[in-house]
Amino acid sequence: MAKVPNVVTPIPGPKSQALIDQRSELVPPGVYLVQPVSIAASKGCILTDVDGNTLLDFTSGIGVTSLGHCVDEIVETISDQAGKLIHSCIHVANYEPYVTLAKRLTEITPGGFKKRALMLNSGSEAVENAVKIVRQSTGRKNILSFENSFHGRTYMALTLTGKWDPYKVGLEPFVPGVYFTPFPYSYRCPWGTDDKEECGKAAIHHIEKNIFKTQVDPGTVGAVITEPVQGEGGFIDPPKDFLPMLKELCEEHGIMLIDDEVQTGFGRTGKMWAIEHYGVEPDLMTMAKAIASGLPLSAVVARDDLMKDIYPGSLGGTFGGNPVACSTALKVIEIIKREKIVDKAAKLGKKLRKRLDEFHSKYEPIGEVRGLGPMLAMEFVKDRKSKKPDPETSSAVMKECLKNGLMTLKAGLYNNAIRLHPPLTIEDEHLETGLGILEKAIKKHA
Repeated sequence: MAKVPNVVTPIPGPKSQALIDQRSELVPPGVYLVQPVSIAASKGCILTDVDGNTLLDFTSGIGVTSLGHCVDEIVETISDQAGKLIHSCIHVANYEPYVTLAKRLTEITPGGFKKRALMLNSGSEAVENAVKIVRQSTGRKNILSFENSFHGRTYMALTLTGKWDPYKVGLEPFVPGVYFTPFPYSYRCPWGTDDKEECGKAAIHHIEKNIFKTQVDPGTVGAVITEPVQGEGGFIDPPKDFLPMLKELCEEHGIMLIDDEVQTGFGRTGKMWAIEHYGVEPDLMTMAKAIASGLPLSAVVARDDLMKDIYPGSLGGTFGGNPVACSTALKVIEIIKREKIVDKAAKLGKKLRKRLDEFHSKYEPIGEVRGLGPMLAMEFVKDRKSKKPDPETSSAVMKECLKNGLMTLKAGLYNNAIRLHPPLTIEDEHLETGLGILEKAIKKHA
């Protein structure tokens, strides 16, 4: 096996830097670049840049290439479908991949009730359309979202996003009818308790006794939208009883629960859907990222009674549910089932958790390790007593990792968490090599 990683130039190398310089002249800085490297090719968990450096990828393109880069079966599926039908627009003419994917998604999502599915291009579009479905079907216009959440960059999705910098800077005014409540971020519990479950109960109590008493009439709220694990917020998994209590609260007031699985779906947490960890059946689900292994595709799956009478023409889009992307998604679902990827992800999660817990015990700047399955993050702090965020150390660790051939990502309200998004199919050898690079980087900067 070839040496991986294999860093043959400083990163960025001269060719990468030249491309980055061109990018800086041609692309607005709002399209931020996390890692200063230009990729030319990829396979499995390995990236090759334009200078010939081979890198280990613990990002999966933010959880998109969960089966690995350029999987042979997926490449063949794309090629085969492209030779038959690339585009006709689902509004102009029907085609089989869209219908078959809709059927499969209604089968593999939680809930024994009848469902329907709508295909779109991005996670943001899925969120936008989930809100449209709720507003049109229920007649209730208000939506409740959570602080520290991320739901996308188009205007409704951006409005629902509970973090200001960098997503919302200078972009107001936002869409009316959106209210926010704190998420049970138990490491920094807004209600001052160190007990995780008590933090979850306090979050529900706050909605009941504060939000619904001082901000919005619950009878006008169409939906609560939540990530089952906050992704960009720093991989914050809520207390085990929080989502069941939230669902119960929603049912009490006739409010729909939108489960945003854009980053958590398709095995990323060791279950097909993260909400399965909590035994909750949402009314609507949004999904994207890993659905089509890198092709632009997203979906909304919802109860039939919410979808069946939606006004004709009020949903969709020209490219939504492209036949190549739909065929690819069907292949992704087939591979996940056939190769028992969810079981492999659960095992991967245990390996990762064990190593990260060891890092936590050895290195004081790691304040907390959290997440579900292999969707894990480490939050860096100045000291564990004050919990003062330490984005400088997390940045230094990321830079050190890249210098030695490992790609990682940051996240978190304070931009101080390093999150791991390795392919769910990563080989043990590459996993251990990557974790070794990560530990050396932490040790150097701890």
